[in-house]
Amino acid sequence: MARYIFITGGVVSSLGKGLASAALGALLQARGFTVRLRKLDPYLNVDPGTMSPFEHGEVFVTDDGAETDLDLGHYERFTGVAARRTDSVSSGRIYSNVLEKERRGEYLGKTIQVIPHVTNEIKDFIGIGEDEVDFMLCEIGGTVGDIEGLPFFEAIRQFTHERPRGQCILMHLTLLPYLAASGELKTKPTQHSVKELQSIGLAPDVLVCRSEHPIPEKERAKIALFCNVRPDAVIPAYDLKSIYEAPLAYHRAGLDRAVLDAFAISPAPRPDLSKWEDVMDRLDNAEGQVNIAVVGKYTQLEDAYKSIAEALTHGGMANRVRVKADWVDSEQLEGEGAHLLDGYHGIIVPGGFGERGTEGMITAAKYAREKDVPYLGICLGMQMAVIEAARNLADMPDAGSEEFDHEAGKTRFTPVVYHLKEWVQGNYTVQRKVGDDKGGTMRLGAYTAMLAEGSKISEIYGGATEMEDRHRHRYEVDAKYREALEAAGLSFSGMSPDGKLPEVIEYRDHPWFIGVQSHPELKSKPFDPAPLFAGFVRAAMEEGRLV
Repeated sequence: MARYIFITGGVVSSLGKGLASAALGALLQARGFTVRLRKLDPYLNVDPGTMSPFEHGEVFVTDDGAETDLDLGHYERFTGVAARRTDSVSSGRIYSNVLEKERRGEYLGKTIQVIPHVTNEIKDFIGIGEDEVDFMLCEIGGTVGDIEGLPFFEAIRQFTHERPRGQCILMHLTLLPYLAASGELKTKPTQHSVKELQSIGLAPDVLVCRSEHPIPEKERAKIALFCNVRPDAVIPAYDLKSIYEAPLAYHRAGLDRAVLDAFAISPAPRPDLSKWEDVMDRLDNAEGQVNIAVVGKYTQLEDAYKSIAEALTHGGMANRVRVKADWVDSEQLEGEGAHLLDGYHGIIVPGGFGERGTEGMITAAKYAREKDVPYLGICLGMQMAVIEAARNLADMPDAGSEEFDHEAGKTRFTPVVYHLKEWVQGNYTVQRKVGDDKGGTMRLGAYTAMLAEGSKISEIYGGATEMEDRHRHRYEVDAKYREALEAAGLSFSGMSPDGKLPEVIEYRDHPWFIGVQSHPELKSKPFDPAPLFAGFVRAAMEEGRLV
């Protein structure tokens, strides 16, 4: 049966609970333990799938088709353990499950209450698959004291009391602010945060204290005394130049040792951190730099493209170069023109929804095609490349996407991209209508693509005839235009197994121009970079004459 580590946060949000959880998972793996990480989010949305990227950042998609919090991306990138639908839950999903059970009569006419019905549902979720791993790390979103989070904290309190002594611990992240006027770190916010936890029946075993300044030993001792934790369980967490330094930094600070001590695991297996030392060596000793333009519509918030940013870093590691990504607002290209892309060694157009900014993406695809600049189009980025080819090479000047017509409420384009109404998922045919609910109705999760022999995409995947990546879209390139587009020079080099859905496009006579309907960035890891991103960065190096 798994040991449980519950990770909570206090004082302020965005302290890095997800990163600390992922780094701890990696450290436990380095000592030979198996881990799984979970995220419990207090918001009332059923999942992040319908949230604006400006509201919540990127939506991370799992192999089994769950739309989840971007922290699950950190978990996968640091541990290599593929997340599942059962690794992410929100208050909305919990309450939805409870109400569905009530409607079915499963509660036998009882009055439905937060305690015990909602808390029992949370506990059932926490316990899924507990016999599969040595450690289960459960991160609770938000900060202690948030009214939305109270059912989760109560569920954790019950859960820890129902388990054998020593099977559950609590790790709490707080902030130690620095007051420049007095020249000192203040521990009072941390004390109040721990006091808030204690008032609901929870006491931290390990405290992780974020600080921009070194934490003196006397301050650590003071925190330990007032917060009732061992001095060596007060772990300093400083700002890092790269998130991938976190496992090594937390190990130096003693986080994994403090956690294992809390579980009374002694002597503990010695850690093998060579994998992370290699990662940092590749980052610290990069041989040159490539400049990449990421042309998107959510560029004001970098978290909207978190996995893209990380996959580019991984692609740089694979080639021992530093990748400098500039976030170019696609609407700027519409107003100021393609000259904004001059000087870049590669162009990425990532996914997105809606018509806003898409003409700028089409401009970027045209620029890359005509200037022989490496281009990687992902999801919407592939669709815009197809529209560009249809307009400028295949004599379809009014080519566009059905998505934009649906948004405008009138027909304006020849729909080379159409609303996907039917596709094969395993042994089943999935059907969708334009008027369906938005949440969870897209083509979601891992799907296989069959690759054309001798194609550039096949070469990137080591001569493979198929690849599998995760999808998140409801519009698809229409295969009925394949013949006209291929005659114009755009090759459909990857198709769904039934041959109906285009998955990959490329120009055979271009140095490196590839579009994919899937999201390869979601499976990229620092120690196992996505082949497409490694290949793209390699092509950018050749463009920048670094090879």
